[in-house]
Amino acid sequence: MQTAVIIVAAGRGSRMGGAVPKQWQMLAGRPVLAHTLAAFAGMRVVLVIHPEDRARAEAFGVPLVDGGATRDASVLAGLSALEGTGVEAVLIHDGARPLVSPALIDRLLAALERHEGAAPALPVTDALWRGADGMVAGTVDRTGLFRAQTPQAFRFDAILSAHRAHQGGALDDVEVARAAGLDVLIVEGEETNLKLTYPGDFARAEAILKGRK
Repeated sequence: MQTAVIIVAAGRGSRMGGAVPKQWQMLAGRPVLAHTLAAFAGMRVVLVIHPEDRARAEAFGVPLVDGGATRDASVLAGLSALEGTGVEAVLIHDGARPLVSPALIDRLLAALERHEGAAPALPVTDALWRGADGMVAGTVDRTGLFRAQTPQAFRFDAILSAHRAHQGGALDDVEVARAAGLDVLIVEGEETNLKLTYPGDFARAEAILKGRK
């Protein structure tokens, strides 16, 4: 299938802190987004950005699309930019996940041969608690629970229609897909495919990069 990648990088990353959003902070000597783009080298990419970041994003030499006020609005902007271009499958990926592997990408695309969507995840193995006022208030059964990752893969026409029909507010594209009745296969994720969320995540990501070299 003709495949494209939408990298969503329009967020401001308030939990990370810093003078610039996390996708523009330096990781092993390069902006986080440079690593993320490198993971999809050779593939057709659309980068969804905040309008304020356009000047720095132009240096990457990939098509740019201004994002919206929410993540799902940004994804829809990226999908709309690809409409009518012959794309049959799309990978939708967080710009702040710079360590996705070629093997994971291959697993997702292979799954689309049999399913309308596929997404990587890892089973929850830790005990889960409910908390209230700083105290443990109960436990949660972890059976059947997974930690979702990206990229999330879909047949293009199906996910475009799903986003256009969605009322907004989704946590990820799997939520949008399921609301439209699409089937989404769980594909084995990777512990190293971490999302940079807090300052300490950068040290872990740098260690993973050094290990790969």
